[in-house]
Amino acid sequence: MRIRDGFLSRHSTGFTLIEVVITVAILGILVSTVLPLAEITVQRTREFELRHSLRTLRIAIDQYKEDFDQAVKNQKIIPEADQTGYPTSLDELIEGMDWGGLYAFPRKYLRRLPVDPFDDGQGWGLRGYRDAPDSTSWDGKDIYDVYSKSDRTALDGTAYNSW
Repeated sequence: MRIRDGFLSRHSTGFTLIEVVITVAILGILVSTVLPLAEITVQRTREFELRHSLRTLRIAIDQYKEDFDQAVKNQKIIPEADQTGYPTSLDELIEGMDWGGLYAFPRKYLRRLPVDPFDDGQGWGLRGYRDAPDSTSWDGKDIYDVYSKSDRTALDGTAYNSW
């Protein structure tokens, strides 16, 4: 209350209850429409990361195989009878290989192992050269391909472990 011209007057500068209720209702509607879109955006980003990780690993495996073939061709190494030329572990891609002097230094293919954004502590699924293309068991001899072990489904309806 203020005294003005000798009289008491009530002058309110706040919001009315109806204005507050309408504002809260509008914010609730906006949040309820934005939240599902945000969840889809997060999943789409994780799917992009999975594709990128798979591509990175597969390119590194292919480069490893090319260097093996080049070292054999240049007679820098002598392969064993059943050796396919693919790495026997993902660690070989990080540690690198000498290739009998094909390069002046051990060639490394990855700085670190990419992660599976949908990994539930299972790690990458591995397939060997002799395994079937859709196999979920690894023969343990070499690594020809990698896949996600996640049993989740992508936004396009495919399973992540089929990528």
